[in-house]
Amino acid sequence: MKFETGMENDTSEPCDGGECESCPTDPNLLIEFKHAIRTLGGKWKLEILFTLMHGGVRFGALRRALAPITQHMLTAQLRELARDGLVSRKVLAEKPLQVEYELTDSAWSLTPAFRELLAWSKLYGPRRRAEASETTLGAGPA
Repeated sequence: MKFETGMENDTSEPCDGGECESCPTDPNLLIEFKHAIRTLGGKWKLEILFTLMHGGVRFGALRRALAPITQHMLTAQLRELARDGLVSRKVLAEKPLQVEYELTDSAWSLTPAFRELLAWSKLYGPRRRAEASETTLGAGPA
């Protein structure tokens, strides 16, 4: 399968640094994009954030909601999300000690991006799966 980038036949001179179609991506933007992907890209992080969008959740309930995640993995991912300012940890004054996790304002600001991802998945996800199964079903034995 060949992918086109739109730059295959681009023989024009580079511009003066303004934003145009022939300008390469700003390296600083790429650095920011990579930072965002690293922050959100850990195993289980998106699932954790999505689950917390329903409100604060105690550790045990969060683990049950994300089964089969291990306690170790959930702890590690929550620590990273807290370090990056996306999740806050609140110790509840109860016996036995209870800890609740909730999204920070920074994480709540990701809601539009999550909505866009869900819209994209609804639009293209099932189609891609259907096309893949049609291709598989249409392929005969070799």
